[in-house]
Parts: sequence; structure tokens; C-alpha cells
Amino acid sequence: MMKKFSLYAIAVLYIAAGINHFIHPEMYIKIMPPWLPYHAALVLISGICEIVFGLMLLLPTTRKMAAWLIIVTLIAIFPANIQMMLHYLDENNPRLWMAIVRLPLQVLLIWWAYGFTKEPVLKT
Repeated sequence: MMKKFSLYAIAVLYIAAGINHFIHPEMYIKIMPPWLPYHAALVLISGICEIVFGLMLLLPTTRKMAAWLIIVTLIAIFPANIQMMLHYLDENNPRLWMAIVRLPLQVLLIWWAYGFTKEPVLKT
């Protein structure tokens, strides 16, 4: 029961996060590292990936692949989280603490997704 709840929770998290890339793209564009090109396109692509991978988690046949793809995505977007922290630090943003907490949170999200790479397929 708890494993099913965890599955649905992580799927909803990524689907909602992906949708948010389309609703508030400027929020994500602001934290893109300056050395990356095509900020707006990368925000939309990452949003699409999060939606698709979240949906893939719900299907037993694609769950394991989706979990690995989420892990790769979390690693790929980590520089944006670092950039956000540096940006908040430079501007003395009072939300700096949230940007700092977000960094180890990525490790927890990777661990959560990893749980779906090795477990037997759940009946959904």
C-alpha cells in the first residue's frame, strides 16, 4: 500500500513540476546557468521530460526506465539549482535558505526515484 502511494506521489510530483514549466517558464529561465544556450527551449524540454517520465512511472512496462530517466534529469538540472543558490547569494535574497536546502533535496529525490529501478513491478 505504501509503495503504491509512493509511486503515485512521485508520478504526480513530476507531472505537476513539468506542467509548471509551461505555466511559469520565467521562474526556470532565471535559474539557468549562463553558460547554457537556449534557456527557454531547455525549460520547455525539461518540462516535457518531467511530464512524460511521470506518466511512464505509472505504467509497469516503462516504470524502471522512467525512474532512471528521472535520475538523469535530476542530475542534468542540478547546475540550475546551484545557479539559483549563487544568484540568491549575490542578491542577498531572503529565500537563500530554500535554495541551499534544495541542493541536498535533489539527493533525496534521486534516492526516491532509484527505489523504482530495482523493485519488482507493482500491480497498478
